[in-house]
Amino acid sequence: MKILVCISHVPDTTTKIQFAADGKSLNATGVTFIINPYDEFGLSRAIGFQEEGKTATITVISVGGTEVDPTLRKALSIGANDAVRIDAQPTDAYFVSEQIAAYAKDKGYDIIFMGKESIDYNGCMVPGMVAEMLNMPLVSFATKMTLTGDSSATFEREVDGGVEIVDSKFPVVVSCQKGIAEWRIPNMRGIMSARTKPLAVIAPTKVGAGVVTTAYSYPPAKGSCQYFSVDDSEKLADALHGKGFI
Repeated sequence: MKILVCISHVPDTTTKIQFAADGKSLNATGVTFIINPYDEFGLSRAIGFQEEGKTATITVISVGGTEVDPTLRKALSIGANDAVRIDAQPTDAYFVSEQIAAYAKDKGYDIIFMGKESIDYNGCMVPGMVAEMLNMPLVSFATKMTLTGDSSATFEREVDGGVEIVDSKFPVVVSCQKGIAEWRIPNMRGIMSARTKPLAVIAPTKVGAGVVTTAYSYPPAKGSCQYFSVDDSEKLADALHGKGFI
C-alpha cells in the first residue's frame, strides 16, 4: 500500500500574527512553524496501518522553500519513510493542488491523506481540488477509517445530528480531522533516523499563481462591553433591540 501524506508548514497556534511592512505577507521573524495539525492526523493514521501489520510505504510532501525542510524532517521522525519538497512558494490553493497532483498522478498511490484545512488560511480547498485533478474519489472531514480489504476502507464523517458511514475503494483522497488518529510524539530513535531518510527536492510545474495577495489587515478591535444589572432586563432588551439583535 502506497500512501502520500500532504503536509502544510504553518505557524504555531500560539503565534502572535504580525504582517510585513508592505502588508502583503506574514512577518515570520521569531515565528515557530509546525506540521499543520490536521495533516498530522493523516500522518498518524498512515503510521497506524504499519503498526497494524500492513505493508505501507508513507511519503510526505510539501510545497515550499528550504524553510519547510525541518517540518518535513519532523514528519520523517514521526514515522514517514521518505519526503518530497516541491521547491516553490505556495501562493494559493490551486497552485498547491496543481503541484501535488502533478507529482502524484503517475506514482500509483492508494491513499492520499491531508488535513481538512490548514490552520493559517482555513480554506478547505486543496483536498477537493487534488481529488478532481487526479479523478479520484474524496472522503472529506473523516473522523474514522477502517480498512475492509487490501483495496477498500470504511470511513466515518460527522454530519448534523449524527455520523455518516462511507465506503470507498482505492485510490482515494482523504481529508482528516480530529478523531481519525492521535498525534504522535517522535522518540529519539525516530529523530536520529530522520536525518538519513531521503528528502527529495523537485522543481514545480509551470503553473502561474491564480490568486494575488494585495493586502492583509487585522480584524476590527473589540468594542467596549456594556453591563446590565440582573434587575434591568427591560434595558437589556431595549439595547439588543436597538442593535437589531432581537
